[in-house]
Amino acid sequence: MHPQIYINVFMFARIIHDPASPPEMSASEPQESGEVRIGHSLNTNEEEFVARRRNTVLQCLQKFNIRCSQDKVPNIALLGSGGGQRAMVALLESLVQLDKAGLLDCILYLSGVSGSTWCMASLYQEPDWSTKLETVKDKIIERLSGPGVSWTDKLTKLKNYYMKDSFSLTDLWAVLFVTSYVKEIDEQTLTDQRDQHTKDPYPIYAVIDKQCKRREEGDPWFEITPHEAGYSLTGAFVETSSFGSQFDNGSKKKLQPEMDMLYLQAVCSSALADGEATWKWIKAISIPEIKSALDKMKQDDTGGNTSRTTQQPFVEDECYQELMNLVDADPSTLVEATRSALPNLSGGQKTADKGKKTVRCVAQRIWGRNYNFLHNMTDESVPAALLQKETRDFIDAGLLINSPYFSVLRKERNIDLIIALDFSDGDPFTTLREAAKTCKKLNIPFPEVDVPSKEGKKPKDFYVFKGQNAPTVIHIPLFNVVNCGEKPGDWRKKYGILKGPYDAEMITEVMEVAGKNISNNIEKLLEQIRAVAEAK
Repeated sequence: MHPQIYINVFMFARIIHDPASPPEMSASEPQESGEVRIGHSLNTNEEEFVARRRNTVLQCLQKFNIRCSQDKVPNIALLGSGGGQRAMVALLESLVQLDKAGLLDCILYLSGVSGSTWCMASLYQEPDWSTKLETVKDKIIERLSGPGVSWTDKLTKLKNYYMKDSFSLTDLWAVLFVTSYVKEIDEQTLTDQRDQHTKDPYPIYAVIDKQCKRREEGDPWFEITPHEAGYSLTGAFVETSSFGSQFDNGSKKKLQPEMDMLYLQAVCSSALADGEATWKWIKAISIPEIKSALDKMKQDDTGGNTSRTTQQPFVEDECYQELMNLVDADPSTLVEATRSALPNLSGGQKTADKGKKTVRCVAQRIWGRNYNFLHNMTDESVPAALLQKETRDFIDAGLLINSPYFSVLRKERNIDLIIALDFSDGDPFTTLREAAKTCKKLNIPFPEVDVPSKEGKKPKDFYVFKGQNAPTVIHIPLFNVVNCGEKPGDWRKKYGILKGPYDAEMITEVMEVAGKNISNNIEKLLEQIRAVAEAK
């Protein structure tokens, strides 16, 4: 990824001086009860969706002469790992190839983390996207190859986010980083979409609870679906439209607007949200690059005229020095800055207080902060660690395990076959091994994973893992010896997840590789689908 993106992230929030009104809930939006649900059962709406989708799966299986009764239809989940833009476009082409082979309608659940959620968000913009996937694909690729989002639109969106109760670095990440890759500002919500996909797999977006990850207490695995958001293994959920609102003892205390799809993609892909990465990136910004970014904003704010205007006070000379101070500061200086008004900002004390919000986020590395819907509840079935704080921080699940296994390993989803598409950096079996290790620790049925160590650098294109009373897992590494020759590592390096936005040629190459992984293995996929159907 380009340092320029990070310049913009830390520049924008410090230059927003005029507060905007918080976004209002539309009168036409559905009214939700906002009550918290404690329990492991599936949401009633998800159950109804799945029942309808299983009819589609049954009809699909019958076309391949796979016979099973209505109540014995195998539950198949497709997982997309993290991997930045290569995950986005590789998942897209994998789905296209499944569709061409007639197997897309076998998929009951589609779940993703990080870059794969960028693909999911793009798909679910389109009602019943799976019925017109080739057209939807062309539309997405055209957008990714286009000029992207204007500075004016980015600034307008950031000002909107800036007024939220729970503003964090994730809002900046959404506007300045995610938009640079997905080339749009998607303001739909999951609630907007949930009645538009009667013919598509059920989507599950996966993130983790940062506090649970760091302290190894509670349940880090958090899922967001069109109907509910909550802790997958604990069994604690809130209606998706109310996720982010303030709760006390299980009841809604203060309504907040539902997160939009741009923000959701940012939470899912916040790869710098843990450890020292945030500060390292700030320190890596050079002063000439900062000046270049400021000059660009001045030009955009004034329509090409870099002279100061009182009508457009988004960029001020004093702000330049503040940015210099931010880059040259050490963490202790930033922490101290959150305790006092920031000097040299036009607009007086009110503006200085506003500016402190961003410095505090940088100093304390606040990512994905939202109100905790479990705050002050008393329920023995919920880990105490999840009940105490008024807020929780949600981040990229790839920072723990880079595939959404635990969203589909909920016992109630009764998954028979997992097709795991791995777009990760490094050893393509790390995610799979970590999932198996965690499942063993948590007593969750999962097959043994035994892969020769030499295949970490030279993987094949198709692996099957089976175990007693456990779902079958198909593991498909993106870059392998079948589609990349003897040096798949060179492909991983060329299309590293820290690369800037891909050009059209790079997009095409990654999609071709991903597509071969599916088209070359249709018979193997059918064999495993038939096996799990017969086993039921």
